[in-house]
This record gives sequence, C-alpha cells and structure tokens, in this order.
Amino acid sequence: MLTSTFIHVQGITTAVERKIWEQGARTWDDFLADKGRWLTGDVHPKTVERIIQNSRKKLAAGEHRYFGRRLPRREAWRVYPEFANRLVYLDIETDGGFYGSSVTVVGVYDGADFRAFVQGDDLDEFPEYISRFGAIVTFFGSGFDLPMLRRRFPGLEFDQLHIDLCHALRRLGFRGGLKKIERQLGIGRGRDTVGLSGLDAIRLWQRYTAGDGRALERLVRYNREDVVNLEPLMRFAYDGLREFTLNGG
Repeated sequence: MLTSTFIHVQGITTAVERKIWEQGARTWDDFLADKGRWLTGDVHPKTVERIIQNSRKKLAAGEHRYFGRRLPRREAWRVYPEFANRLVYLDIETDGGFYGSSVTVVGVYDGADFRAFVQGDDLDEFPEYISRFGAIVTFFGSGFDLPMLRRRFPGLEFDQLHIDLCHALRRLGFRGGLKKIERQLGIGRGRDTVGLSGLDAIRLWQRYTAGDGRALERLVRYNREDVVNLEPLMRFAYDGLREFTLNGG
C-alpha cells in the first residue's frame, strides 16, 4: 500500500489521491510510467514526480524516518508489509502505577522471536534493542505503552513509525479491548492465560516480588500472547484498510 500512496506529498489530500488512482495511477510506478498525464490538484505533477522518485530511494534504503515525517499518523498502517522486516510488535505490563518505574515487563516480537525485558533483570537493555526497528505495532500504545516507556527511558526518541491497532481496527468497526477483538476474530489463548486481564498482570507481578518465581513465568506467558497476537490483527487490519482505502469498502 505504501507504493500506492500519494498523500505523503505535501498538498495531496486523500480526495486528490483517490482521483489519481481513478485516473489509472494506482502505484508510484504507474505514475512515473506516464509522466505528465495525471491531474494532481494544486500540486504540480513535476513536484509529485520528484517526491515519488525520492520516496522510492528512501524505501529501498529502509529510511523509516522519512515516511514518519510525511505520513499522517492514522495512515501509518500503510507501511506494512513494506517495513515488515523492520517491524516489531510491543506490549508492556506495569505494577499499576503511571511512573516510569511502574513498567515491569516489556514484551516484543519481531515476527520470529519473542523477548521479554523484565524490571530488575534486563529492562535497561530495551532501548538498544528497539533502536534496531523502523516500525512499532501496539494496541492502544499511543495512549499507554509508549508514554509509559518515555517516562521510563526519557532519552529514548521513539522515532519509529507507530501503528496503533486500536485506532486502525476502530476504523473497521471494531470496538473494545484487545481480548474482545481477539475473540471476535477467533484468536485463541493458552489455558493458563485465557481470562487474565491487566489487573491479573499487576497481581502476578506482586506475587513475583513477594518471592513466587512461577508468577513471573505466567506473567511473561500472558504478555507473550498480548504481543504475538498483534501479528494476525495487523494482517487483518492492513487487508481491511487497504480494501476500504483503495476500493471504497
């Protein structure tokens, strides 16, 4: 979808972008193959051509910051799957507080491997790890996970593209929390984690700090499912939004 996107050109609105598609330029390659043919609203076609040429170079180089600066936040989903090889799914657990020190577990999944960074163990290694990626996928991370992590790591820029599936799925008509939407889409959980909530995660951490090592193991398994289940949700949201955006539903 990213290579069908024109709204990252300043002055190109979603309405103008749709008109470009309707004229037959469904991709950057289409546009460049027949220069001068396309009506591009108030933006000169030569300007669009120049930015598309540059965008192709930036995409080939994997320069996520370029697209992060140009794409509206609600359209960040468009970078999937072009950035799938530099994308990470993320979810945090806390002790119930809203301070940086409240972050207890940060779970991350790159599509192949899951890792949990745990307070008191290796949590301080998280900034170096996350810096390897160009895009982050969360569920309501814009309202909770990323603000909490910024409090915990004040020097961390978080300059990655951010796809918040809570907002993306809401555009497709899905309301409610992560687990409710998982059930609606038939995504299951393990026997020892099904039914657990954020409040249970807080209690598991309390039990762990009181000396119950098995509580941490269960907490990490719960977090792992929160994170890994974001991958099928990302594919579902991308397919739905792409269909809706390109074809009007």
